[in-house]
Amino acid sequence: MTDTPFQGLMAFPITPTDAAGRVLEAPLAVMLDRLRMAGVGSVGLLGSTGGYAYLTPETRSRVLAVATEVLGGAVPLVVNVGAIRTDTAMALAREAEAAGAQGLLMAPVSYTPLTEAEVQVHYASVAGTIGLPLCVYNTPATTGFTFGDALLARLAEVPNVAAVKMPPPPGAVAEDLARLRAALPEGFAIGYSGDWIGAEALAAGADAWFAVAAGLLPGPVMELAAAAQAGRTRAEDRFAPLWALFREYGSFRVMFGIARLMGLADCDPPRPVLPIPEAALPRLEAALGAIG
Repeated sequence: MTDTPFQGLMAFPITPTDAAGRVLEAPLAVMLDRLRMAGVGSVGLLGSTGGYAYLTPETRSRVLAVATEVLGGAVPLVVNVGAIRTDTAMALAREAEAAGAQGLLMAPVSYTPLTEAEVQVHYASVAGTIGLPLCVYNTPATTGFTFGDALLARLAEVPNVAAVKMPPPPGAVAEDLARLRAALPEGFAIGYSGDWIGAEALAAGADAWFAVAAGLLPGPVMELAAAAQAGRTRAEDRFAPLWALFREYGSFRVMFGIARLMGLADCDPPRPVLPIPEAALPRLEAALGAIG
């Protein structure tokens, strides 16, 4: 595989904000410093877990500034630059590169459904404006767009497009990964999101696990990743209650609940997203207790 930051465990922190959408810099700095000290493979800033779609470009710039100051290059930083306009995504990409990011992540955010031709031009435009490796963010649940193997193969030929972040497949991860390896060029990094299949993906030989829970629980998730790569599958049993909550309520809501229970940030998800129901908090506490 080529030398990119899309390897191993990528941790995605939330972006704590106040009711007006202003970033809470002190809690964010604490979360990022915990990731630095834990030694995660890389930090995925402003991903879906980071609530990028709810933040203004100015707020995203401030989040980037806090991250570069706290991480200080000690941990590779990957910044999501997804935006509804291509020129905005290009500007965010240039800003991330200038700030010292080691990689970029981008989903085809849209209101009008996009065609494959439009997505291809979008990625080529952003990749052509920077010198950083760019990861295709295949997240049909939020964008409504699914990358087929043929489109991914075409994008893999675009300079700087170096990786893909795949959603949980309908079947076995190993089969999905084998199909993608056959369709994509050697050296193109393939990783998976969906924490409940992340360990399975690493065990199957995926290059990366794009891990939501690692954004707040880096130590335990790193242990799980190492166990998966060593073939110790039972290590995931203690995470099952948390994965169940992720699937039931959405990991975005659950992560804000975790941050509050751990005393890391006293804030809610950005509206109109509502917090995880109070009735579910005892289950969340129990899930955290099971993880340890």
